[in-house]
Amino acid sequence: MKKNVFSVVMMLLAMVVASCGGNTSAGGREAQELSGAGATFPLPFYNVVFEQFAQVNGDAVAYGGIGSGGGVRNLRDKIVDFAGSDAFLSDKEMADMPEVIHVPTCMGAVVLAYNLDGVGELNLSGEVIADIFAGNIKMWNDARLVALNPGIALPEEAIIPVFRSDGSGTTFVFTDYLTKASPMWKEKFGTGKSVNFPSGQAAKGNPGVAGIIKQTKNSIGYVGSEYAFAQKIAYAKIQNLQGEFVEPSAESISAAASGEIPADTRCSITNADASGAYPISTFTWMIIYKEQNYSDRTKEQALATMDLLKYILSDEAQGIAPEVHYAPLPEKAREQSMKNLQTVTYDGVTIL
Repeated sequence: MKKNVFSVVMMLLAMVVASCGGNTSAGGREAQELSGAGATFPLPFYNVVFEQFAQVNGDAVAYGGIGSGGGVRNLRDKIVDFAGSDAFLSDKEMADMPEVIHVPTCMGAVVLAYNLDGVGELNLSGEVIADIFAGNIKMWNDARLVALNPGIALPEEAIIPVFRSDGSGTTFVFTDYLTKASPMWKEKFGTGKSVNFPSGQAAKGNPGVAGIIKQTKNSIGYVGSEYAFAQKIAYAKIQNLQGEFVEPSAESISAAASGEIPADTRCSITNADASGAYPISTFTWMIIYKEQNYSDRTKEQALATMDLLKYILSDEAQGIAPEVHYAPLPEKAREQSMKNLQTVTYDGVTIL
């Protein structure tokens, strides 16, 4: 009897230790607290993945959705373990900081969400979207919009564009698409995390833009697809280079990524010339320093960062993506990312 009681007590103690994480990660090292900041675009995906990672591995991840620009600044200032960004760093940006590695985490879509009474479907083309946000198309019943939407009663109301106020990877993806789709946009505005939109309303983060669109009649704005889904806001079909009007889905986003992926994974998949491709699709990345010994970080922190990135590239984490309206990475992107992670060092020695 005493032996049985002892066994039960020991089992209960083991359960308590396990529930508290036991201060030990799945890899046998001390559990770590990691911090990151950046893009709001993948935040719904990250929220689920980070929670799952904590349960599987024992490490906690705190992530601040402050926009891609803010995340990159925090990494440059060496106050985070990783930055989240929907815009890969340019050669110039990379030259101004220690060597970094881009790790794609999932793919998603930027949608044109809108608020129009009685309009459940809307077709748009790249040039028309560019003219709306450039202020050249001002009314919903403009002849070019009517031509794209035969049989749909578009209202005689002024269009209210909504855009990001903060430095944003979503803005980068959106304007990258417009630069490819519209010579006018390329000449006057170009691609960037911040653009001087001539008119409309500004809001911080994808949640802010989605909130304004939901509350404002006759508005239209660009947001990560998950935010439109979550807020139950209508979004347009976009005409691709094949002439097809396409909605975002795991399949149409994956079709946009069917081309070559460079060794460093820095690539744009907007305006892809592929059948079924949604034209405003994108990778989103976590960016880390190749040399992980900085700002008094321990080797355990570096190992925990590697474990997090390996988990995100795993079948388990990638399987989460479609559940929250993102698309999983192509196998070639995952393979290349694992190769790149094998070059990460701590004190000059590789740690994988």
